[in-house]
Amino acid sequence: MSRVILAGQLDVAELCFYAFVLFFIGLVFYLRREDRREGYPLEDTVTGRVDSSWGPLSASMYKEFKLPFGRGVATMPTKGREPVDIAARRIDRFPGAPYEPTGNPLVDGIGPAAYAQRAAWPDQDRHGNPRIVPMASDDHVSIASGDPDPRGWTVVGADGKPAGTVTDLWVDRAEHVVRYYAVRTTGGREILAPIGFANIHRSKRVIEVESISAAQFEQVPVVETPGQVTRLEEDKIMGYFGGGYLYGLPGRTEPFL
Repeated sequence: MSRVILAGQLDVAELCFYAFVLFFIGLVFYLRREDRREGYPLEDTVTGRVDSSWGPLSASMYKEFKLPFGRGVATMPTKGREPVDIAARRIDRFPGAPYEPTGNPLVDGIGPAAYAQRAAWPDQDRHGNPRIVPMASDDHVSIASGDPDPRGWTVVGADGKPAGTVTDLWVDRAEHVVRYYAVRTTGGREILAPIGFANIHRSKRVIEVESISAAQFEQVPVVETPGQVTRLEEDKIMGYFGGGYLYGLPGRTEPFL
């Protein structure tokens, strides 16, 4: 096979090799700039000083994404830095030092009770309607024959004490599953209890929630608009119940040995 010389000693094979190397270097720079759209610029874990010396790998230009159903646009990376003021203090001054809650960690979103600042509107189906709604408001969803109807059952906390009564079920109309129990607490509050944190005792007509005590049901975050739950409210509720496995009872934060 004859060697095709383009100019001087440069042939087609060399040209393809150099083109590939330049393309690969450019690809690395492009990908490293794109992956800095979230979480950058970095900040010092002790002093909080923002590291602005990014150099050539600094983030690329802002991108705007149009949200569905007229929800506006989302900008990546987020313009400006979100203020973070948590109710906790660092127990020592070294990188990675743990934080100690200064208030109620379940309400303040500390550690396993943390939540993301999600959108303040409900999760929607493809038609733009709220996905998660009370079963009483949807005629197309019902409890399957043979399954127990937990409405009217007693809800007990991790301490075995009654916390409230199930008044309704909140269902996901897109997935056709139950997401929450609507519970009226002994104090008269209307709250949502995620079904994933509940154990059903059919013979006793009791629903047991192991993560929090009966008294802590009175501080579960509530929905602002009756009949719908926003994404932010869902995260707060999940964080509250999930954080209870560490902060729900006094002994859970202590070592086993």
